[in-house]
Order: sequence, then structure tokens, then C-alpha cells
Amino acid sequence: MDRLFLDANVLFSAAYRPDAGISRLWKLKRVELMTSAYAVEEARVNLESDEQRQRLEGLLWRVTIVAGLALLPRHVNLPEKDRPILQAALSGRATHLLTGDKRHFGRYLGRRVEGVWILSPAHYFRRVEAK
Repeated sequence: MDRLFLDANVLFSAAYRPDAGISRLWKLKRVELMTSAYAVEEARVNLESDEQRQRLEGLLWRVTIVAGLALLPRHVNLPEKDRPILQAALSGRATHLLTGDKRHFGRYLGRRVEGVWILSPAHYFRRVEAK
């Protein structure tokens, strides 16, 4: 079973429109969706309307909120605001960290960090469909 840690931008994208393609994640079987309170709050703050925020709350029913932050490996170099995302994914023992943040996570996309694959949602979907 894949344990998918969702970055704030994934949560944001899923809640932004009722028909968002990224919401396919919630329909996958044999996956556990997880995130952190930090990511939820970042998504919530960036959503524009109460309707979008309500949609986010509705999506969270199936998402485990990870508490705690693991230490980052020394070789990982991320901006301060992005460190808690990877730390929470590591703490929650995620198998995958799904992020659309190519600017900050770009050098790690398609790679594993301490056992966690860092992928874009599109890359994850391609992997699942190839199985």
C-alpha cells in the first residue's frame, strides 16, 4: 500500500475546483493519504473562497494528519518554509511525497530521500497506471 503525503499545493489544487483532476487521488484504492497541519493551513490560507475552503475540509475526511517532524538528512537543501513538508512526510513514514512545487523540490523530483519518493502528482499517476 502506498502512503501518499500531500503537499499544500496538492491540497490547494484538489480544493480549488470541484472537478479538479488531482481529486482522482481520493478515488484510489489501496493508498493512504496523509498530510500535516502545516500543509493544510497553507492550503487553506491560499484558497480564495469559503466554498473552496469547505471543499478542502470535505477532502480531509480521508487524510491522516501527521504529527511530528523528522530530522532532515544533511544533504537535503530546502527553503525554510518547505522543510516541514519533507520532515512530516519522513515522520509519517510516507512512501511518496506528492508536490507540484518544482521550484523548491525540483532537484529531488523523481528521487528518493530517506525512502520517500518525491514525485509530482502526474508522475505518480503515470506510475500507477503503468502497473
